[in-house]
Amino acid sequence: MRYFVIALLVSTLILIAVSFYALKQTKIEKDYNFKERTMKIYSTVFKDGEIIPSKYTCDGENINPPLFWEGVPKEAVSLALVVDDPDVPAQVREDRHFTHWILWNIDPQTTQIPENSEAGLVGLNDAGENKYMGPCPPPQFEPTVHRYFFTLYALDVQLNLPPNTTLSQLKEAMQGHVLESSQLMGRYNRAKK
Repeated sequence: MRYFVIALLVSTLILIAVSFYALKQTKIEKDYNFKERTMKIYSTVFKDGEIIPSKYTCDGENINPPLFWEGVPKEAVSLALVVDDPDVPAQVREDRHFTHWILWNIDPQTTQIPENSEAGLVGLNDAGENKYMGPCPPPQFEPTVHRYFFTLYALDVQLNLPPNTTLSQLKEAMQGHVLESSQLMGRYNRAKK
C-alpha cells in the first residue's frame, strides 16, 4: 500500500509539472506570436546566396532583377520591399550601409515584380533617387564581395508616406505592422581579376 501511495504521489507531481510546462509554452507562443513562416521571396536569375548577374548591376543595364514571392499572409493589406547592402566600407560611408531600392504599398495580391519594373510607391535610395540602383561595390576597398538583401514585408496597413521617404522613415512607419517578412540574398564582386 505504501508503494502505491508513493507511486500515486509521484505520478501526480509529474502530471502537475507537465501541465505547468505546457501552459508556460502556450503563454510564450502567445506572447511572441510564434507561427510557421510561409512567405518566400525568390528570383529566377539567381538563387539565395549566389552571384547577382551583372545585367542587374552598375556594370550592366542597372535594372532590377525579376522577383517573385508566394505565401503572403491573407491578412496582409500591403507589401513593402527593401534592397540594401550592409557591407559598404567605412571609407565610402560612415554607416557602412547603402539602400538600393525601397517600395511600399504594393498590392498583396501581386506575386512578382518583373525585370526593369516597379510596383507600389518608390522611395529614395541612398543616392537620393526614386529608383532601383544596382549593386556597385567599390573594387578598391575590402570587402570586394558585397551582400545584397531583398527583403519583402507583409504589412497590416497601407502606408501614407511621401515620395521622398528614406529607409529609416519607411522602417519607422512599418513598426508594429509587419505580419511576416522574407529575405533573398545575392552577392556581387567588382574586384579586378
